[in-house]
Amino acid sequence: MAVRLRLTRVGKKKQPSYRIVAADARSPRDGKYLEIVGTYDPRREPSAITVDNEKAIEWLKKGAQPSERVQKLLVISGAWDEFQASKASK
Repeated sequence: MAVRLRLTRVGKKKQPSYRIVAADARSPRDGKYLEIVGTYDPRREPSAITVDNEKAIEWLKKGAQPSERVQKLLVISGAWDEFQASKASK
C-alpha cells in the first residue's frame, strides 16, 4: 500500500481549511485516511500551520511520500529538515 501525506479539504463552501493526513494513494481526496498529522488554514493572515512533527517524521520514515504542497508545509514547520537530518545520520 502506497501511503501519501496530503491535504484533505474541510470547511464550508468558499471557506477552505485543510487537514494534513496520511492516506492510501488510491483513496479519494476527502476519503478514508490513516491518521491526521496536522492542519493548514490558508485564510488566516499569516497562514496557520499546525503539524505534529513526530507523527510526520514517523510516516516519512515508513516510506510515505508527501505531496508538493505538504512538503512545503513540512519545510515551514521544520519536520522536513528533521527527517533529512535523521536520514543523513544513518
